[in-house]
Amino acid sequence: MSRVKVVTLHGIESTGKSTLAEQLARELGTIWVPEYGREYCLEHGTDCTPEDLQAIAAGHHERIEAAKPLSGSVLISDTDWLMTRAWHRMMIGTEMAGPAYPLADLYLLLAPDVPWIDDGLRLHAEIEQRRHFAELSRAELMAAGVRWVEIAGDWDERRSAALAAIAVL
Repeated sequence: MSRVKVVTLHGIESTGKSTLAEQLARELGTIWVPEYGREYCLEHGTDCTPEDLQAIAAGHHERIEAAKPLSGSVLISDTDWLMTRAWHRMMIGTEMAGPAYPLADLYLLLAPDVPWIDDGLRLHAEIEQRRHFAELSRAELMAAGVRWVEIAGDWDERRSAALAAIAVL
C-alpha cells in the first residue's frame, strides 16, 4: 500500500480554504479534514491563548492522522499546524512553542485577493492586518522548507490551479 499524500490548504482567513478543500476532495474522490481551529473557537471563543493555539495544532494533527486510513491516495486538509503557528505570531506576537508535527507533501497557499467576508469568527478585516497576516503565513512555509504553490485569482482559477498542483504529486 502506498503512502497517502497530504495536501494542506494554507493562508489567512477568508481566502476560501474550506470551500476549496471540499471541492478538491469531491473532484479527487477522497475526503477532506475540516479546520479544527474553527470548531475549537466556536466552543471556546476567539480570544486564544498560547495554550489554546497549542491545543488547536494538536487537534489538527490528530484529525489528519485519523483521516489518512479513510482517504484515497491523496488527503486534503483545510489547514494544519503551520497555519496555527502563523496565527500564534499574529495573535500573540511570538513563535509558538510545542511539538512539531509531520508536514504535508504539498501546501497550497491561498492569496488574499478575494473579498473578506465576516462569518462571525473572523478577526482581521483591515487591509494592513490582512497583508501582515499573509506575510506571516508565507514566512511559515518558507521557514519550514516545504513544497508549496501559491493559488490566486477567482474561484474557478483557484480550483484549476490547485488541481494542477496536486496532479504533479
